[in-house]
Amino acid sequence: MSGIVFDQLNLVVHNLDETLTFYRRLGLTVAESAIWRTPSGVHHVTLTTGGEVDVQADSKALARRYNSGYAAERGKVVLGFSLDSREAVDALYATMIGHEHQGLQPPYDAFWGARYAIIEDPDGNPVGLQSPVDPAQRAEPPSL
Repeated sequence: MSGIVFDQLNLVVHNLDETLTFYRRLGLTVAESAIWRTPSGVHHVTLTTGGEVDVQADSKALARRYNSGYAAERGKVVLGFSLDSREAVDALYATMIGHEHQGLQPPYDAFWGARYAIIEDPDGNPVGLQSPVDPAQRAEPPSL
């Protein structure tokens, strides 16, 4: 498909301060110039991922302004983050759980050959942590 490029993932969040703390702890960069503050608080932030797609986070108040169909539901997507190693997945999962973030899937050796875990951000969005795929670790997919 030409003319269309996926270049942004936008999250509408309950509390931008909690979201900033979570994603900074996860390892994303947030420049002060990427935070939009008004007298009523923070309403937009760009979280730099280091990849081709950055994550944008907006307050519910801002979302209601640019999306007349906005409905305050919890997240339905998994935000995927690649880590350097299998050990890095385990370590980051433990760090995030240690900071009282909800674990949804403890680290395990996934059938596709990666070490994989899922934690939850402050708004209930699942956040996947994945190591590089090791072909020697691949297994048959589970039966569905």
